[in-house]
Amino acid sequence: MKKGVFIVIEGPDRSGKTTQANLLKKWLEKMNKKVVLTREPGGTKLSEEIRKILLNPTNKIVDLSELFLYEAARAQHVKEKIIPAIKKGKIVICDRFTMATEAYQGYGRKLDLKNIKKLNEIATQGLKPDLTIVMIMPDDEFEKRKRTKFYGLSKEKIKKIDRIEKENSKFRKRVNLAYKKLASKGKNILRIDATNNINKINEEIKRKMRKIINL
Repeated sequence: MKKGVFIVIEGPDRSGKTTQANLLKKWLEKMNKKVVLTREPGGTKLSEEIRKILLNPTNKIVDLSELFLYEAARAQHVKEKIIPAIKKGKIVICDRFTMATEAYQGYGRKLDLKNIKKLNEIATQGLKPDLTIVMIMPDDEFEKRKRTKFYGLSKEKIKKIDRIEKENSKFRKRVNLAYKKLASKGKNILRIDATNNINKINEEIKRKMRKIINL
């Protein structure tokens, strides 16, 4: 059976990762590649329902429950969508994956990283990305970038930021630091300066992708 390619785009909130994921998908489709664009938490009916719970700013979720909800969404996502697409030879682009859990729940919430890595391994069935693109940005960049859209909310609520984005600056700084650390020691990682021009970032990603898929 053909094996596809698994690409993950990571980064803190408002780093531009979703924009780059969409640009990469469009480019690959122009190259006549079969592409699946998905996201975490989410990607399946059940996982999207869990996403709504996690991001609803009115919900009060304890840190450990938050972790288990992310892992539950991931287990469903990997089993139902990601692995089947890879087995069919497709290129899967995922907006966030296991690194996000280490950054947000590990460094951000200060939960035990060993436990998180173990849960990630279980939820993913050992699946690893062929490439992880990590968007790195300064701590103060978050406030400079206004939220332009929020999936799943009406226009009336579009200005209402999600539960994670409501966290204070100390939390965001821990997450940003985490991405810098994780991006420097992992395998198959492309570090991207998120403050660069969108098109420049896109070209940098495409150069790396050409090597991976032999274009």
